[in-house]
Amino acid sequence: MLTRDKSFYQSFVTLSLALMAEQAVILSVNLADNVMLGSYSESALSGVAAVNQIQFVLQQLVYGVSNGVIVLGSQYWGLGRPDAVKKLSSIGLLCNLIITLLLFVLVSLFPEGALSLFTNNAEIAAQGIAYLKLMRFSYVFFGFTAVMLSTMRIAETVKIALQVSILSLIINVIINFLLIPGRFGLPELGVRGAAVGTLAARLVEFIVVAQYMFRKEKKLQMKPADCFHVDRRMLRDYLRVSIPIILAAILWGVSNAVQTMILGHMDRSAIAAQSISATLFLLLKVTSVGASSAASVIIGRTIGAGKMNRLREYTRTLQILFLMIGASLALLYTLIRFPLLSLYHVSPETRVMANAFMNIQTLVIFTMSYQMPVNSGIIRGGGDTRFMMNLDLISQLIMYPLAFVGAFVLGWSPVVIMFIVNSDQVFKCLPAFIRVNSYKWVKQLTQE
Repeated sequence: MLTRDKSFYQSFVTLSLALMAEQAVILSVNLADNVMLGSYSESALSGVAAVNQIQFVLQQLVYGVSNGVIVLGSQYWGLGRPDAVKKLSSIGLLCNLIITLLLFVLVSLFPEGALSLFTNNAEIAAQGIAYLKLMRFSYVFFGFTAVMLSTMRIAETVKIALQVSILSLIINVIINFLLIPGRFGLPELGVRGAAVGTLAARLVEFIVVAQYMFRKEKKLQMKPADCFHVDRRMLRDYLRVSIPIILAAILWGVSNAVQTMILGHMDRSAIAAQSISATLFLLLKVTSVGASSAASVIIGRTIGAGKMNRLREYTRTLQILFLMIGASLALLYTLIRFPLLSLYHVSPETRVMANAFMNIQTLVIFTMSYQMPVNSGIIRGGGDTRFMMNLDLISQLIMYPLAFVGAFVLGWSPVVIMFIVNSDQVFKCLPAFIRVNSYKWVKQLTQE
């Protein structure tokens, strides 16, 4: 069942660890904010949690653009066409520039309106607005960094992701430690101190990654001038491949935002409990995200190189690896959650609810670790970018109306609502299994 190709395992581990490092820095920065703010003030924690839902939507859009570069770029890399990869990278940078600037303008003009979607508590909203006023300046840096790292990932240039993640995390933790409570004579800034730390981390990420890509990366040999050239023919192909990916990313981002919106309007403790449980869940989830990205690159490169005899062998092996990852993450989640809960100075009600949310997410992280990398890694990487979008759309049309009715008409508890809005991660496993083993997702996307 498992492939004996050593190069496959080397590529899978290398690529998985690269994206895990990239995602871990983003989520570790959020974890640092959450833990330090949780020790400082529950309203500050809840305000930042509300803003992070806006950030999550942005992340999904940015990663949707970046994943489009990976899906199409991997097939060109398999063909030995680095010139096409550079053209795709410039398109990705342009798309993310438009997206990040648009969101920057929206949250600048309507900060109160943006926060009102996630909470009706004036104190929490005020904390969130104070955080958002600084966080919005990180959007463009984040968008550019994501595309550059994705471009280098196609060529398996991955060390920079780990290096920049460590540096960024250190900067954020130090600034948080100094400015949130105000230490060593520095002002007590609370949520604004957390925002300063995150903004500084994003800026450093951008500078380090840009310098590495344009000065040290040798496989692509990309120059700053390459970023300003958009190939119209390539743009058409990119949009054809990427629009379903971006739409699926929007659905996923909106899904999580709606989840917080529902919980935030149900119970004051629910949004804080959701923030505590989600931070650990998302931090562990980076393993599956890394596996998804690795699978996408490997499958796309294999199809681009025309190695169809290897495709079925790799697909079977990847599915087994995903199940092993899921079981390991579920066990780790169970072991970590109690020590993590002890770090938060929150009410007993919030602590009990956070623990209940974590019970649900133990099951979710196991099933997600199979279906997500199958759908967004193998199937999407093989050229079928519509399947996951359609699956997400169907599940959300069922899930969220039920959650709204349960929360605001039938009066179900936040714990039941939490289960409903995460249930799609369980039910998607069967369609994913059927589709991936049909091999109807294999498509050649490249042009001469």
